[in-house]
Amino acid sequence: MSFFKVNENCNGCLACVQNCPASALNYFDEKDSRKILHNMSLCARCGHCWRVCPQDAVEFKYLLTGRFDLVKTLDLVHCRVCGEPVYTVSFGDTVSSSTKKDVEALCPDHKGSKPVDVWKKLASRRASQ
Repeated sequence: MSFFKVNENCNGCLACVQNCPASALNYFDEKDSRKILHNMSLCARCGHCWRVCPQDAVEFKYLLTGRFDLVKTLDLVHCRVCGEPVYTVSFGDTVSSSTKKDVEALCPDHKGSKPVDVWKKLASRRASQ
């Protein structure tokens, strides 16, 4: 989902593209159509595109919402005693392969601080590499 929204008022004049101080807008013409592009990683959220658009086509409110987009879903391992989420399956695999030991599916209340100690060891190993 893009934060940069352009409504049906857009007539392709390119005022937004030509006046973007961060070069976050671009366009290309392909056969019989013009494509307007927005790069969120370059966007300064300054609102200049919204201010210069003569057609009121840029809907700046979406740039200001700052909502989260789902980028990844991971399966969880739950504590075998209480059922609370403990870690992700892939994190458990990473820890197990690094330590050559199986990670117990126990939350800190039922395990103590052993998993935290293992994670700290792994973090210090990575930092020293």
